[in-house]
Amino acid sequence: MVSTEYERRIAARFATLDQDGNGWIDREDFSAAAKALLAEFTVPARSARGQALYAGAEAFWQGMAGIADRDGDQRITREEFVTGAVKRLRDTPARFAEIARPFLHAALAVADTDSDGRITVADTARGLRALRVPDAVAGATAAALDTDGDGVIGEAEIVPAFAGYFTIAE
Repeated sequence: MVSTEYERRIAARFATLDQDGNGWIDREDFSAAAKALLAEFTVPARSARGQALYAGAEAFWQGMAGIADRDGDQRITREEFVTGAVKRLRDTPARFAEIARPFLHAALAVADTDSDGRITVADTARGLRALRVPDAVAGATAAALDTDGDGVIGEAEIVPAFAGYFTIAE
């Protein structure tokens, strides 16, 4: 892959996590993501599912900060993201999956309107749109996550796909 294509892909991954678009990733971005999902699926923040989502967001932030925040300022710059997260994790996507798993598990529970442990493709797209993913991309991504074509998506499909998205090779 040419360097410019790699840079474009990195920028897209960084923007996904930089929820407020201020140029760095911090704890507030993870809290904002949790808040957006709770609002989209009308789940109270003080409910068990809401608290689990905020705890998952904090765990995800702590994992990312531990890997990428090289100067300890509680912000991950784009450069830190590239050198810390992308380069250090691309050879071990399972490590990234474990960092993200608590958040993804809780996000699935929030979007799981019938509590069967899986969410529909439509609800997956809805959740992605709540996280500022453009409509067309959210729909296509949700459809692609349904690897067995049964119309529902579970943790076994989402976690590896999420890790693969963020751990890209140069």
